[in-house]
Amino acid sequence: QVQLVETGGGVVQSGGSLNLSCVASGFTPGTYQNYAMSWYRQTPGKDRELIATYSAGGFTKYADFAADRFIISRDNARWKLDLQMNSLKPEDSGMYYCNAEFGGYFDFWGRGTLVTVSS
Repeated sequence: QVQLVETGGGVVQSGGSLNLSCVASGFTPGTYQNYAMSWYRQTPGKDRELIATYSAGGFTKYADFAADRFIISRDNARWKLDLQMNSLKPEDSGMYYCNAEFGGYFDFWGRGTLVTVSS
C-alpha cells in the first residue's frame, strides 16, 4: 500500500525558511520514478492549490506565487520529495500535502504537514 508522509512543517517568522520532505513507501520497486510528484497546499478560506510539480521526465513547474521563493526537488533512489520554501509570508500558512500521480489513474496523497508563518 502506497503511503506518503510529509514532515518539516512548523512555526516560522515572516521572511524565514522551511524545508518540507515527503517520504514514500509501498511503491513497487522501479515505479516511483514514473510518478509525477507534486506539492499542494490548503490555506485558510481557499481550496487546495498546486504549488509545484516535478515530473517523471525531470521537468519542474511552479505556481506563480511559488516560482521565485520555493524549490521542488526529488530523489528517486530514496523515494523522497522536498520543498524548500524561502521568504515565507503569513499568507503561506496552511496545510501542505504531497501527491503522487501516474497516468491519470493512480493518485496518492499524504496527510499533510502544517506550516504557520507568524508576522
